Amino acid sequence: MNALYLTATGPLSGKTAAALGIMHMLNLSMRDVAIFRPIINTPQMTDRDPDIHLMMEQFKLRQDYAETFVYTHEEARKVINRGDHDLVIETIMKQFKKLQAEHEFVFVEGTDFLGKDAVYEFELNAEIASNLGCPVMLVVNGDHPADDLRQSLQNVMATMNENSLEVIATIINRGHLSQMELDEIRDALSTEAHRALVYAIPDDATIAKATMYDVKKSLGAEVLYGENRLDTMVGSYLIAAMHIDNFLKYVEKDQLIITPGDRTDILLAAIGTRMSSSKPDIAGVLLTGGMKPPIEVCELIEGWTNSPLPILMTNTLTYQSVMALHEVSGYIEPTDTRKINTVLGLFTHHVNSKEISKRLQFSSNSSRMTPMMFEFNLIERAKTRKMRIVLAEGEEERILQATDVLLRRDVADIILLGNPDVIHQKARDLNLDISGATIENPVTSSRFDDYANTYYELRKAKGITPETARDIMNDATYFATMMVKKDDADGMVSGAVNTTAHTIRPAFEFIKTKPGFSVVSSVFLMCLKDRVLAFGDCAVNPNPTAQQLAEIAIASAHTARVFGIEPRVAMLSYSTGTSGKGVDVDKVKEATAIAKEMAPDLLLEGPIQYDAAIDPTVAKTKLPDSKVAGRATVFIFPDLNTGNNTYKAVQRAAEAVAIGPVLQGLNKPVNDLSRGCTVPDIVNTVAITAVQAAAEKHK
Repeated sequence: MNALYLTATGPLSGKTAAALGIMHMLNLSMRDVAIFRPIINTPQMTDRDPDIHLMMEQFKLRQDYAETFVYTHEEARKVINRGDHDLVIETIMKQFKKLQAEHEFVFVEGTDFLGKDAVYEFELNAEIASNLGCPVMLVVNGDHPADDLRQSLQNVMATMNENSLEVIATIINRGHLSQMELDEIRDALSTEAHRALVYAIPDDATIAKATMYDVKKSLGAEVLYGENRLDTMVGSYLIAAMHIDNFLKYVEKDQLIITPGDRTDILLAAIGTRMSSSKPDIAGVLLTGGMKPPIEVCELIEGWTNSPLPILMTNTLTYQSVMALHEVSGYIEPTDTRKINTVLGLFTHHVNSKEISKRLQFSSNSSRMTPMMFEFNLIERAKTRKMRIVLAEGEEERILQATDVLLRRDVADIILLGNPDVIHQKARDLNLDISGATIENPVTSSRFDDYANTYYELRKAKGITPETARDIMNDATYFATMMVKKDDADGMVSGAVNTTAHTIRPAFEFIKTKPGFSVVSSVFLMCLKDRVLAFGDCAVNPNPTAQQLAEIAIASAHTARVFGIEPRVAMLSYSTGTSGKGVDVDKVKEATAIAKEMAPDLLLEGPIQYDAAIDPTVAKTKLPDSKVAGRATVFIFPDLNTGNNTYKAVQRAAEAVAIGPVLQGLNKPVNDLSRGCTVPDIVNTVAITAVQAAAEKHK
């Protein structure tokens, strides 16, 4: 089956969230999934359909927007009303078949159930799915008693059978079912052919809530302040028309304060509540009537650099603004990483993707892997065996933002080092939820004395005194590394603020290298458009010896295998086989011999040039009998100059995603970030560290 049709059974089902989870599931297994919506709602003005826009941006789909749908709801209704119902179905089928021919898989999302006749709309979706020959997944609003849900779904299944449709799975969204109630529904929907796949995803209010961006977009409001805080969620509205002392009595968490633009007293009081720890954090302020605050007030706010409050202005009057706000929908925007990660975290936790994939009977037999597939699988692998990862730079904003993502995706148990008051205040300012993280201040930690004494014992032969050990252990990077040493954490990540040298020095001092290895090295996981390669060492060792080069090759092969890459190792040189001579070639020859002796079962070739290692055509000419040439997956560079320049050249020229550097050769996983790292970089590095830690613990 290379297509799947998702339809809701009625309104308010949370279909968009389910669609996002399903697309994520499909992209874990396939390189080229297309989105198709036969009938969309009429977009406002020139806007795109929100669901299509979300899927195209989130999953980087190779589609033109015009080919992702056929009709707007209004267009389809006009054609059907004039008696051309069959024309609607035929036109939809034609576009669907075109997408099927051009893409590996087509995910079809049904209508939005915003019309007046939900029964007709459901039957229309069933008819379309039947004519497209698609199996179906159902999404149901679960905010009903269990008996009502069971009866309703039995009626739905009858309609599916009438249309000869196979229901792959059913998602009960926003439900409150016990396990016993869920099992009873599964039993009621099961057939002799197979047991029904029914999953219940609990309600999470943050998904449906509107954000300040939604308010801005729906009202056409101007952003006066807080442009970078528009992802703040709105829980309720408060019309502020009273005196400040009375207004303050009604302030609640996540409120949007609505007040005329000339009420600067209310505006300043609202900003004051956001700055005060004694008042709940409001979402923002909406100034009505098109009245911008006076220049003096604006200057005061602009000088208030720590204020993270979004302040919007609309030209409509207060009453009209309030009425418009009741029509604001909490869409999931491509830029809203908080909602997206909440949805994906809930979906992967409550829905068994392997069961669905097996029922769909699809599998990716191709060895090709896109960067997105690799990153998705990386997160999924980290989640299967949750590790404790300590982040030494817990007060850094990007670290806190990544922590929010990691916790929502349930990737790892996060430990943040730093001052708890500072961390909590920054999290409030950034509107982040880090409540699931453990926060520890090295200076006041109950572990401090033990760690300092351990460091002293390990390093006293190097001249370290007890007093120096205590001073050193005040450093968060040393403290975090000692947490890993003492098994109080499974892995450590740092480097968003600190240098590479400062990040890995403690690991060199007391984590030490694995038995049989004398060197710590690195690899970059190079995600090309259709495969993932490992490049080593491109970050640590300037000019490794032949022995070190052999160790780097074996460590890189192990790292590749940990991340699902079948290792075929190419020992790179400017010469292939016996064609060249020179000191540099001789070093690679010697390293190849040492590596083969250390790991005789490893597929390894060297010396070999890059073109012969990666290109099958060149390999046939230069090394026709090699099991590695033309098929290499692990590339070992002879020195740092060559490796660093090559990985950057490939990264830019081939538009590859370079993940790393991933440190290897240590007894326990410690990884370094670039000081220019982004939040996704941090998320990936934590996931990599978690996968490494799990591999070490379960080898």
